[in-house]
Amino acid sequence: MKSISPRRRVVHVAVAGLALSGLLTACGGSGSGDSGTKASGPVTLQFWGWANGQDKVVAAFNASHKDVQLKYTKVTDQLTMQKQLSNAVKAKNAPCLLQNTAEYVTSWVAQGALADITKYVGSSKDKFNSGSWASGQVQGKTYGVPTASAPAFTIYRTDIFAKYGLKAPTTWDEFIAAGKVLKKHGIKVTNFAGEDPSTLETLAMQAGAHWYAIDGNSWKISFQDEGSLKAAKVIQEIIDNDLNAKLSFADYAAVQRSFDTGATATRQISTWQMSGMVQNFTKSFGKWALAPWPTYTGEAAKTPAGTNQSGNLTLVSEQCKYQEQAAEAALWMSTDTDAVKIMASPETGSGVMPALKDSDAYVSEAISEKLLGSNYQPAQQIVKDSLNTVTSDWTFGPDWTAMFTEMQGQWGKVVSKEEKVTDLLAHMQEWTVNDLKSRGISVKG
Repeated sequence: MKSISPRRRVVHVAVAGLALSGLLTACGGSGSGDSGTKASGPVTLQFWGWANGQDKVVAAFNASHKDVQLKYTKVTDQLTMQKQLSNAVKAKNAPCLLQNTAEYVTSWVAQGALADITKYVGSSKDKFNSGSWASGQVQGKTYGVPTASAPAFTIYRTDIFAKYGLKAPTTWDEFIAAGKVLKKHGIKVTNFAGEDPSTLETLAMQAGAHWYAIDGNSWKISFQDEGSLKAAKVIQEIIDNDLNAKLSFADYAAVQRSFDTGATATRQISTWQMSGMVQNFTKSFGKWALAPWPTYTGEAAKTPAGTNQSGNLTLVSEQCKYQEQAAEAALWMSTDTDAVKIMASPETGSGVMPALKDSDAYVSEAISEKLLGSNYQPAQQIVKDSLNTVTSDWTFGPDWTAMFTEMQGQWGKVVSKEEKVTDLLAHMQEWTVNDLKSRGISVKG
């Protein structure tokens, strides 16, 4: 694995430096073929994404380009994207450009869905922080241009914590203790959406778990390692003590209302998730503050780089007829100063931290003074500090999309108390080993 700057540590896709084709080819492999020729006239490229502000970036791109135009389609969310893209790939009408996150890149490459755009964007590598750039690579080839990195932290209601004599939790033990106090007053400390197991992933990642690893020429699967069990213990205690709300993001307004009214008092998030709060709140502006992501007791600060916290990329599909133009458009959207500012702002965009090599200058734009009030200035340092603690040793496997879908069903049972977190982990261990074997991929576990 490449060394990365301690100033900008973002998750690596661990197969990036490998030349072990057997780890991926059972799913179909990928290659860009002959789809990269320039068109003789203007072309229109389909672009699918879900992030707020992308429509404004597309409008800016179209206004400044005559030979290439983008046609934007807003997808509901990250998980919906995986389903719609799968259907589009099968129907051979995938968009040229699509937003996605780091954990899905290896899966889509394994399915032959993404184009190798190394020759079109490789020379721009030094414009980005090394961790974000690596998130778009598989086996040394580049399949996407990073759009964002993702510092992670806690945002909490200062008025509620002060009312009940609480301080921002620094550890998960303190987080649970605060949750027990808040419960006495009818307040939930956090929300676990039944369709989104990213909570388990991020806490396992922080605890040093490795669900996927490469062992020689095989994948090693470990859903029941020490880190996973440590994460399971924290989550189980929160659920057993009824400290969490169970609001689905399918009713996004209800989730945001729960935070705005003080029914739920904290979230573990990145900058981009603050934009939804800014755009939906009416009651609690100025009552929020940031604190570092809680640690496991006795351990150094470490924040996750997975799922909801992972950096975004713009990927080019293998089915795209104009891959060169698509790659150049993706690069423009990630490097044009005005485009980056649009996406960095929680008011005009998604509040994402840019993937550029030096993104400290955008911190003040990526968090909301309206939301944080007098806590706005100290919040900027919390964000900058968190960039030093992001995990860099997590691996996304070749069947991540299918695995995560299976985990969604199990996670719903955990949230509804039909099974324990350890039951989920045992199920996913067996399921993932069998799934990889069924694909003809060498696996240990």
